[in-house]
Amino acid sequence: MTGFARQWGQGPRKALFLHCSLAHSGAWQGLVRALGPGFHITAPDILGHGKAPAIDPAKDLHDQCYQAILPHLPEGRFDAVGHSFGATLALRLAEDMPDRIRSLTLIEPVLFAAAKGSGEFGRYRQVIAEYDRLIGQHSREDAAREFLRLWGAGGGLDDMPEGQQRYMIDRIHFIKASDDALFQDSANLVPRLGQVVAPTLLVQGELCQPITSAIVDRMERDIPETTRIRVPGAGHMVPITHPVPVAQAVLDLFARAG
Repeated sequence: MTGFARQWGQGPRKALFLHCSLAHSGAWQGLVRALGPGFHITAPDILGHGKAPAIDPAKDLHDQCYQAILPHLPEGRFDAVGHSFGATLALRLAEDMPDRIRSLTLIEPVLFAAAKGSGEFGRYRQVIAEYDRLIGQHSREDAAREFLRLWGAGGGLDDMPEGQQRYMIDRIHFIKASDDALFQDSANLVPRLGQVVAPTLLVQGELCQPITSAIVDRMERDIPETTRIRVPGAGHMVPITHPVPVAQAVLDLFARAG
């Protein structure tokens, strides 16, 4: 296999969990605990994270991350759950292999290209401009601080333990490397939203970035069978900060999907 994957449970129902940028597969621990027994969950480290190999800057980022998770797919049909960048990989699985995906959960998906035409796309480009400037100047620590101000779980970089700070700073280039995938839709995900046949759960935090609402609006409109929830008091890191309501919504989806 490529890289490393955590495994939880030996239950009959198989699921694949794909984490957000700057995290690793262990970020799912709280949600897995809230889901309870009955599942066999596989959570790989996405390229450039955890124990996975580094990304290759000469290759399309989404393509290489996608190819690296394929060896970790559970056998047969399974539920795909993704958060943020991981949600774009889960969506690609649902579009590419509809016969394998029993249900699809997209938590705070950051497929910014889905918001084109909403007005929020251009506004977010302005919001992220300071991060772009700092990363362009190779000010990695300041770029990480600015990015986490926008997308973190509160407290920011300076309130994290030193080891976690270093982990974030060392990987902050991944955010800029994902521009083609997220802003330009290099994997051609947006035009294929209507091809998703799996029952789909769309999760956002009540305090999410405005562009996230625009993205989820487009997905709710184009994906044929969707349920949408907003978690009160939560931001982008909702599966980590509010695992219980997210787990309940996921369990409800699993029950509907059969």
